[in-house]
Amino acid sequence: MKSKNKFFQLPPYTQNKEEKRFLYNQILNELTIHHYLNCKAYKNVLDILEFDPKKNKEAKNIPFIPVRLFKDHELLSVPSSSIMKTMKSSGTSGQKTSKIFLDKYTATNQSRVLVKIVTDFIGEKRLPLLIIDSKSVIRDKKLFSARGAGILGFSMFGRDVTFALNEDMELDLNTVEKFISKHKKEDILIFGFTFMVWEYFFAVLKKRMKTLNFEKATLIHGGGWKKMHDQSVDNKTFKKEIRKVLNIKKIHNYYGMVEQTGSIFMECEKDFLHTSIFSDVIIRRADFSEAAIFEPGLVQLLSPLPYSYPGHIILTEDVGEICGEDSCKCGRMGKFFKIHGRIENAEVRGCSDISN
Repeated sequence: MKSKNKFFQLPPYTQNKEEKRFLYNQILNELTIHHYLNCKAYKNVLDILEFDPKKNKEAKNIPFIPVRLFKDHELLSVPSSSIMKTMKSSGTSGQKTSKIFLDKYTATNQSRVLVKIVTDFIGEKRLPLLIIDSKSVIRDKKLFSARGAGILGFSMFGRDVTFALNEDMELDLNTVEKFISKHKKEDILIFGFTFMVWEYFFAVLKKRMKTLNFEKATLIHGGGWKKMHDQSVDNKTFKKEIRKVLNIKKIHNYYGMVEQTGSIFMECEKDFLHTSIFSDVIIRRADFSEAAIFEPGLVQLLSPLPYSYPGHIILTEDVGEICGEDSCKCGRMGKFFKIHGRIENAEVRGCSDISN
C-alpha cells in the first residue's frame, strides 16, 4: 500500500466514476487485507461475517464497521510504538468518544489530501486566517479533540493566524477589528466549527448590534449541526443570517469526522457536499442495501487514507442522500450529496463483541 504514493498526487475532482471505481476496488481491497492481518478486532469482525478479504471484491461490497466501534475499542493496524498522534471525537459531557491512532504515514497523507481539497476552493496562496475559537483548544498537540485537529489542519492554509476568542471563550472584538483593519485590502480566510461561529461570534455581534465587513473573506465551517438543528437553524438560515452581520459572500460548509480526518467533503457553490478522489459515499437503507439517488438513508464513508487503523470503510449514524454523480453544475467530478442530520438515539451496531 505504501507504494501507492502516486495516488495521493491526483487532483481531487477530475476522475469520473469509472476511473474512481477502478482505483477504489484496488486500493480498498489492499487496505482491507492490511487491516485484517494487523488488527485482531477487525479480523474478528470479518471472520464473524464470513468475509474473505483475499477474494477481490467491489469496494461497495467490502463490509463496513459501525463508527460506534471506535468508541468502544482501541483499533490499531500498526505497532503502538509507531503512533505519533491520537485524536478524539467530539462528545458531550459523559459521552464516550472515539480514539483514532495515527502513525506518520497516515497523518502525512491526511495532511496532503486536506491541502488538495481545500486549495481547490480557496487557491494555493496562504491567506490571513481568523479562527473562531480559543488558542487553548490546541495546547495538547499529542491528544487532539476534533476541534483541535480541525484548527491545526486549517492553519496550514493561513498566515497571521489570529484567534477571535480569548482564554475564557469570549469574543475579543478589539483583536478581530485590528485583524480586519490590517488585512482590509486582502482576501482572508475564516475557519470555525459551525456552532462556535454561530454561538460565540455571530450571536454576540448580533446582540451588540455590531456588524463587521468581511466582504473579501471566505468562511469555511463544519460540525456541530446537531446543536444548530436544536435551535431550528439549517444551512440556508445560517448563511442568510451570517451574511447580514458579517457581509461574507463565500461560505462553505464541510462534512467530515475524526474517524476519517483529511478526506473531508466540501460544500460547493451550488450548495452540495462533494466527494473527491480521496473519499466516497454510499447511502444504505435500513436493511443495509444500497439506496437509490435521492433516497435518504444511513451514510457510509469510504476513504483510502486510514492505514494505521481500520477506518477505511465505516457506517456513520448520519442520514443523507446522494443527488448525483459527475454532473454537478459546479463542474467538479464525483458524487454530490446532502446530509439531513443524525438518527435519533442512534445505535448502529455491528458485531458488539469483537474482542475474542
